[in-house]
Amino acid sequence: MSRRPVADDARLARSTVLIVDDEPGVRDAVRMVFEDTCEVLQAATGEQALEVLQGNEVDLVMLDHRMPGESGIDVLPRLLAVDPSIVVVLATAVRDVRMAVEAMRRGAYDYLTKPFDVEEIRLVVRRGLEKRALAREVVSLRSALAEGPPPAPNGFEGMVGRHPVMARIYQLIAQIGESAVTVLITGESGTGKELIARAVHHQSGRRGAPFVAVNVAAIPETLLESELFGHEKGAFTGAIARKLGRFELAHGGTVFLDEIGSMRLDLQAKLLRVLQEREIERLGGSRPVPVDVQVLAATNVNLRQAVRERTFREDLFYRLNVVPIHVPALRERRDDIPRLVRHFVRKIARESRRDVRDVSAGALDALTHYDWPGNVRELENVIHRAVVLARGPVIQLQDVPLDVAMPETARVPETAGATSLREACDQFERQYVLRVLERAHWNVSRAARLLGVHRNTILAKVAAWGIRRPGSERDDSEAL
Repeated sequence: MSRRPVADDARLARSTVLIVDDEPGVRDAVRMVFEDTCEVLQAATGEQALEVLQGNEVDLVMLDHRMPGESGIDVLPRLLAVDPSIVVVLATAVRDVRMAVEAMRRGAYDYLTKPFDVEEIRLVVRRGLEKRALAREVVSLRSALAEGPPPAPNGFEGMVGRHPVMARIYQLIAQIGESAVTVLITGESGTGKELIARAVHHQSGRRGAPFVAVNVAAIPETLLESELFGHEKGAFTGAIARKLGRFELAHGGTVFLDEIGSMRLDLQAKLLRVLQEREIERLGGSRPVPVDVQVLAATNVNLRQAVRERTFREDLFYRLNVVPIHVPALRERRDDIPRLVRHFVRKIARESRRDVRDVSAGALDALTHYDWPGNVRELENVIHRAVVLARGPVIQLQDVPLDVAMPETARVPETAGATSLREACDQFERQYVLRVLERAHWNVSRAARLLGVHRNTILAKVAAWGIRRPGSERDDSEAL
């Protein structure tokens, strides 16, 4: 085998490749291809590969499918669990399309068949390492941007969060990169699915082309076909001129179909044709029109369940679900709530021309413990109200709506999972003490006199609740 370098890029030359194969001859042959440009590690089994990953920072894994013990495709998820951003290329001696599809579904970057073509290996590894390097740069940039006002554009406008799940989403968006792959974004209403779609668009090679968003549920069913695919003059009563649909308007760019689960079945069939043939047919038209678009879709319903109920086409679901991205609910990433709160305070105060700069400890505690059924959208609305109604430069607990500050008081215990009387009392005590402390400007002795307790009782409760007094040094985890 030739030992020509994989890449001249110094960034790639610092990469580490792990070769996992039970045949020493195969490992040595692949090692010879990459040893001049990368650090090469080896393992004979999946278990050995996991041990290597635990002690080394690996960028790309060449993983054999058939090995003693666990097969490569079964080891694959375990490797990604150690490092979700690692690039895995699955290799096998048998050409099997179903195996390739399953490998991609489980997170493999690519799939190679033995005997290897050296040039093909070099190309796949080079691209994989470039993806890995880009993912690192994006995550690093995102972390830096989170600490200060973000310059525009950066491809992640409006997205705030350092939770591990969000970090994996940033990495996945970076890995999608220049490919025009179809993406299905799932998550509850208000989680920011359109922000994810826009980030995918801005990270792609189509960033300079149109991004056309369509809320399928917001358009009447009788007009949706015309809105998506356009119509010819005279196609129906009132069609006095030709109209281009959203797919044609987005030619060269991206179409984002929000609430895709509400699309009626006959239009699902037409959308499937667009994805398969890359062409549309205007309403009343007689010939197909080619379109070059990347399709991103989003839904807050369970499409698998919809398929079982025959309200959503199974073939369309698989066409859309090439790269799935699930956006977590806000209650599942509470660590990000303080960052989001301060982000919205700054943004809304600037837009509203209000001198509001921060949030009190009591208000932030209440906002962090609320479950946010409306997710980030509900949080933004609450902060908007608080900024507008705040009587000073700091949002106080009294500026937070009562149903947010004390949600337990509005619940009726109809189910076994409802809040107990003790929990409701504890919640009330917490909010009442914090309100008195804010009224006393956090003078603990004065608050103790108002409450009729010893000051040490208040100090112990505040410490147990994990609440910092205003003016205390914030740790890095609370910074934007």
